[in-house]
Amino acid sequence: MVNTEHTAGTPAATMSVLAMNGGSSSIKFTLYRTGVPLQRRLHGKVDRIGLHGTTLTFYNLERNQHDSRIVGNFDHRSAANFLIDWLDEQIGLTSIEAVGHRVVNGGAHYSEPQRVTQELLDALRRISNYAPEHLPSEIAVIDLLRERVPDLPQIACFDTAFHRDMPRVAKILPIPRRFQAQGVERYGFHGLSYAFLMKELARVAGAEAAWGRVILAHLGNGASLAAVRGGKGIDTSMSFTPAAGVPMSTRSGDLDPGLVWYLAQTEQMSAVQFHHMANHESGLLGVSETSSDLRDLLARENDDVRAAEAVALFCYRVKKCIGGFAAALGGLGTLVFAGGIGENAPAVRARVCGGLEFLGIEIDEERNVTHASVISAESSRVAVRVMHTDEEVMIAESVCRVLNLPIKKEIEHGQQNENA
Repeated sequence: MVNTEHTAGTPAATMSVLAMNGGSSSIKFTLYRTGVPLQRRLHGKVDRIGLHGTTLTFYNLERNQHDSRIVGNFDHRSAANFLIDWLDEQIGLTSIEAVGHRVVNGGAHYSEPQRVTQELLDALRRISNYAPEHLPSEIAVIDLLRERVPDLPQIACFDTAFHRDMPRVAKILPIPRRFQAQGVERYGFHGLSYAFLMKELARVAGAEAAWGRVILAHLGNGASLAAVRGGKGIDTSMSFTPAAGVPMSTRSGDLDPGLVWYLAQTEQMSAVQFHHMANHESGLLGVSETSSDLRDLLARENDDVRAAEAVALFCYRVKKCIGGFAAALGGLGTLVFAGGIGENAPAVRARVCGGLEFLGIEIDEERNVTHASVISAESSRVAVRVMHTDEEVMIAESVCRVLNLPIKKEIEHGQQNENA
């Protein structure tokens, strides 16, 4: 039952756009007041979905409230139901003018934000095995909102859209061509983050810098890099799924495909088990055997060789990707670090950039450890920047564009503490 009365202190005329960013174990949300400019009212996340102790964390900016509490042991549908009920209690669902969703993959046919229809949902279900860790749960949240609030407009914003104009040579996977007809190609992800970073780069550094040779490093629990030239992505580290590329918290990144056969023979590992291993038991967790959180590993690396090797492998693979992308770009003008690790781990930034002086990358140690927005030395030929990314802002802007709601180019930003 939708609450038709607004919470005390929330004017009935206040209308909002809700941005939802669903992941494999969390649902992030941000509520924006519509108007000029859009204003953040409320943001937070429901995390540890599918694990013991599902947690709600939220920041109500209008009431200056912050809380974090365990709310149960929820699967995705139960978590989404809880969040919808909670939002109804907080602000009244009738005050939400529209909802935008991050959808991890739009396949070959969807690159622009789309209003959710049954046709779109059917198309997403057909490609749900493209991203089984993400798409089914994202579709489930959309379905649930359609059940609860049938007339509420919903907009799908595709994380693959940023990469759709990559050169064909960057998209082709070196397997039999017949699989291309089934949509098997490099899609790339973190596109909403990359779109935000490029817009922000143009704002803070100017159009010339944003139009030049840029490498974006979105380093968080999920990690990827993108090479951008002339404002368009020309390559990216993730591929057909978000499990490819550099090692991540629990994802392996690129692997020798021969491992599938080898482990099937020696461990009787099925395809399902291999998928679970590569997505949930690998990366930093797999190498360290102790934690998927890079902060934990940095704290232990002096006493635990496994932690030290996990950190070293992560930094090495990111560094190697930067070198390869610089070659693809024909040089480098700007390197951007973003995401929970990229924004908050100066030790990682220093190790990634160390040894890249031949590319013109030089880091100023003091700027780096104090998290300056520009951490490159004055003598550096490449500008190295640290930027806060905001996928939810891009979702909100897309909703407003599709539905012709009031919007201003400069949206009010607030700090978020999530590890992307």
